[in-house]
Formats: sequence, structure tokens, C-alpha cells
Amino acid sequence: MSQESFIICDNLVKIYKVAQLEVVALQGLDLTVARGELLGVVGASGSGKSTLMNIVGGLDRPTAGRVWVNNQDLLKMSDLALDHYRRAQVGFVWQQTARNLIPYLSAEENVELPMTLAGTVRGKRKRAQMLLETVGLTRRRRHALSQLSGGEQQRVAIAVALANAPRMLLADEPTGEVDTETALTIYAAFRRLNTELGVTTLIVSHDPGIARHVDRVVAIRDGKLAAETMRQTKTERVNGDGDEAAAEAEEEEVFEELLVLDSAGRLQIPKHLLEEYGFQGRARIEVHEDGVLIRPAMRQGDERAASAAVDELAERKRRSGLLGRLLHRGH
Repeated sequence: MSQESFIICDNLVKIYKVAQLEVVALQGLDLTVARGELLGVVGASGSGKSTLMNIVGGLDRPTAGRVWVNNQDLLKMSDLALDHYRRAQVGFVWQQTARNLIPYLSAEENVELPMTLAGTVRGKRKRAQMLLETVGLTRRRRHALSQLSGGEQQRVAIAVALANAPRMLLADEPTGEVDTETALTIYAAFRRLNTELGVTTLIVSHDPGIARHVDRVVAIRDGKLAAETMRQTKTERVNGDGDEAAAEAEEEEVFEELLVLDSAGRLQIPKHLLEEYGFQGRARIEVHEDGVLIRPAMRQGDERAASAAVDELAERKRRSGLLGRLLHRGH
């Protein structure tokens, strides 16, 4: 996978007006996605993840900020150019099957339809069959949608989204209405298409286990990028029985979650840590040899009590660790 940036979002802001109220969906979000990357986007309802997908897909325009996709500045596009961008360069997969497929057409005919609408004359059937084979539905290509399971319909939807060879695939909760086993099949289809076709893919999801199926996961909280989870493969050498036994390699997937700094140097501390350590409005940064320490900063009269509370918490953790070691020795 090339590390060239395919998507760049710079300080995106999106404000919706509902009656006399303003709802801020994005609050200065920064994001970079590499060309050919398979990215998961997670967050609670209302966090801004679907708004981000709509802006990147050309379905909506931001209130402020900039967004580039494949070296194209979407904010400088006319409405006509943006319409062509959506049709030719972006594939969409929606959670509701009704938004993806025509119920009275077969799976193969559904995949052919976007090519027909785009004016493609030759090779429609061959490409439709290739895409259905890639998502594992060769034997089901002539079946009506009513004869397909929910997971099979969603895989047809993925093939439909790729019919016109888009450079980017956007999926909004593609596994939201299927069981766990079917979700694994859908994720496998995304992985295979991403590997074989090199399509940059963003999957918006509530699924906390999505990290096992994508290259990287970014978490959005309150309209900003809050954290990033990277999946890495750790290889360990394991010796067999006996001195002459050949060492065997064991691979283990390791997931590391990191807080994200935006372009202004801001980061979001998880809520449970704010509550646990008593952060209230302000913080103090202390510089140490191996990094910086962030402490809660309170009114002068409360500092002694806060310091005592932090010390007490540290002492409880120390005692808990000591007790665990003693119990372990007892066994």
C-alpha cells in the first residue's frame, strides 16, 4: 500500500441549522488517509462520523475547513463537477439494503445497472461477474434479491458500489443489520476487494471489533478525531522441545490505541480518566526528562486536597499491585 495521501481533511467544521438551533457536527476535524488504505471510523451516535463520510463523498459541503480527495479540492468544485465526482469516483454502501439495490432485478442485473446508467456499452456482464466472484457470489448471480440472505444482499451492494471502478469506497454501517458470522463474511469481502483492486475504503461502524478487519481505526468524539488504533503483527521465536529442535515463529496481532493531536496541538483525554483524576476545566503540564505529565489544575484552596487524592489513588494502586504479587507467590 502506497503511503501517498489520498484523503486530507484540514480543520473541518460542519454546522447544521435546525429551526432556530445550530448543531455542530464537526469541530475542527483533521484526518489523513493513505491511498489504498482500509480504514475503520468509529464513534457514538452523533459524534460526526457519518457527516465526515458525507463530506468526503461529496454529498455535503463543510461549513469551514478544507478537504482534498485524490489531489482534488472538493470545495472548489461546482455542483455539476461534484455530481460527476460522486458518480465516477466514489462508491457508496448503505446500511439499508433498499438504498443499495433494486428489488426486482437479479444480483447480476443490479451490478450491471450503474454501468448502464454511466453509458458503458461493452464489458458490463464480464465486470459484473468478476465483482460477484470477488465477493463470493458467483453461483448466486442470477438469483433475485428475495432469494438472497441479508449478508448476501450486502455483498451484492458492495459489488454494485464498485461497478464503475471508483477510486474510493465508503460504507456506512454495512454490518449493522446482520449477525456476527455474516459480518465476518462482509469484512472479508471488503478486505479482498481492497487488496485486489486497491480501492481506498472507509467503513463507518459501531462495531468495536472492527480493528481486527481493517488497517487502522480512528475514533471520532464530539466532532473531532480523538484516538487511533493501529493493528500490528508481532512475531516471536518459540523454541521446540530439545536443544536441536528448530525454532518456530508465532505471529500475534497487537492493537495499540493512541490519542490524536490535531493541527493546533489539542488532544482529547478519555472521559473516564478526567473523572478518575478530578480534571475540572483546567490542567497543568509538567515537563520531565522522558515526556510531559498532565495534572488537574484547580483553585488554590483545592490543590492540597486534589494532591492528596491523587497520592491516595497512587497508594491504592501500589498496594493492589503488591497484594497481587503476594497472592501469586502464595500459589
